[in-house]
Formats: sequence, C-alpha cells, structure tokens
Amino acid sequence: MLDDELLSTHQQELRRGTVVLACLLILRKPNYGYALLDLLERSGFAVDANTLYPLLRRLEKQGLLTSDWNTDESRPRKFYRTSDLGGELADTLSRDWDELHAAFRTLKGES
Repeated sequence: MLDDELLSTHQQELRRGTVVLACLLILRKPNYGYALLDLLERSGFAVDANTLYPLLRRLEKQGLLTSDWNTDESRPRKFYRTSDLGGELADTLSRDWDELHAAFRTLKGES
C-alpha cells in the first residue's frame, strides 16, 4: 500500500511546475494574490500562500509577470499580469503539456 508521505512528496513534485503554467495562464487577465489563490484552488491547484507569493515575485523578477499597485480601494492590492515574455512561455509550456499528456496516454494504452 502506498504510504501517504511518499504519495504527498511525489504529488508535490509533479504539481510544482504546473502551478507556474497555471499562474501564467490565469494572469493573462490582471489579478491579485488572494484572488489568484482562490482561482487556483477552484481550478484544482491547491497552493499555499507561502508558496504562491514567492513564486509570483520570482516570475516577476524573471520578466514573466508585471505588476501594478491598485490604491483605489481602502486596502492597496498588487495586481499581477502575464508579460509578453510570460505569454510566450505559457504558449510553449502548454504545447509541451499537450505532448506529454499524449505520451502518457500512449504509455497507458489509451492512444
């Protein structure tokens, strides 16, 4: 029987890169961190805030996201958006994902 800790470790490894792609796709429309957490969770990507915010900062530093502060409301919010470079990466990674999905289906005998 599969150990819960072993399963959790491997699921985390599998999902780590998919969260980057999910963020780049979702953030083609500007959004802020808390709303992004909610969207990710509703889409099946359970991400902890302590994981998401450093990821957003890293993607911004890499030029894959841009950000702007919205101070129109009582609580200022930092809105992130996928940059042109991030959009190119999202498109490429999406194609790679589709190819990998097809390869896994072949391995499973699903053609």
